[in-house]
Amino acid sequence: MHLELVAIVVDEYDPAIEFFVAVLGFELVEDGPSLTNDGRPKRWVVVRPPGAQTGILLARADGDRQTDIVGGQIAGRVGFFLRVDDFQPEYARLVSAGVEFVTQPRSEPYGRVAVFLDIAGNRWDLLGPR
Repeated sequence: MHLELVAIVVDEYDPAIEFFVAVLGFELVEDGPSLTNDGRPKRWVVVRPPGAQTGILLARADGDRQTDIVGGQIAGRVGFFLRVDDFQPEYARLVSAGVEFVTQPRSEPYGRVAVFLDIAGNRWDLLGPR
């Protein structure tokens, strides 16, 4: 058993794909046509870090309720955690790519950490070794 996907609600597919693939370095695993529960067209878009089993379904907001939660799915908390092997070079790469960090890097018992925002405004921990 494993967790296959988590969903992040985004405003639009293509800017989200650009952020996760070109900026974060994820792989685009799927991008194909699909249908909403009531039969309207949408896309099925999945990205994931290289070598990972768990992916992220990039779900375009559909309707006011979903639009209202873009960037707030975790109620302002850090809800996503990206572990990297070498913290400082990855942090520097993301900063130079324009990723918005809302905290400075710091050391915690579990490793180096800095909080950044994804394209939708969700908070992520960038995590590295101690």
